[in-house]
Amino acid sequence: MALEKHRDDYISWDEYFMGIAQLSALRSKDPSTQVGACIVDKDHKVVSIGYNGMPRGVDDEKVPWGHGQGLESKYLYVCHAELNAILNTRDAGYLPGCKLYVTLFPCNECAKAIVQVGIKEVIYLDDKHHDDDIYKASKSILEMAGVKLTHYQGPVVNIKAE
Repeated sequence: MALEKHRDDYISWDEYFMGIAQLSALRSKDPSTQVGACIVDKDHKVVSIGYNGMPRGVDDEKVPWGHGQGLESKYLYVCHAELNAILNTRDAGYLPGCKLYVTLFPCNECAKAIVQVGIKEVIYLDDKHHDDDIYKASKSILEMAGVKLTHYQGPVVNIKAE
């Protein structure tokens, strides 16, 4: 009996999970930066996903989405994708040892949360803010805590909102 061979053009686990992070980013209502995250356990099971947006119960229409100053800046209100993914997890007991796939390198506040819940690897797509102090601090926090940092170099799925 001759067995039929499986196809060779399937996507890797990294492509799959980064694709989920990219798709999650499309849920963001932020007009300038959409970020998505996907947390995965050692068995390649999705533990949680998240995207950058306003906290649950906060009306998106009542807060600023711009880069203004002080209370007119979205940065004082928005919940980042990584933190949303951590908070969306049904059982935090699943997080130690997990990997986090994210479309933008985490800020220092998200880095603290990543370390606190025991995530052991961050796979990121873009690091466009690497020269900013909060991202330098983030990298230091993650490295000091022994979190592996991997710049995703694989193919990027072309997912666009219509």
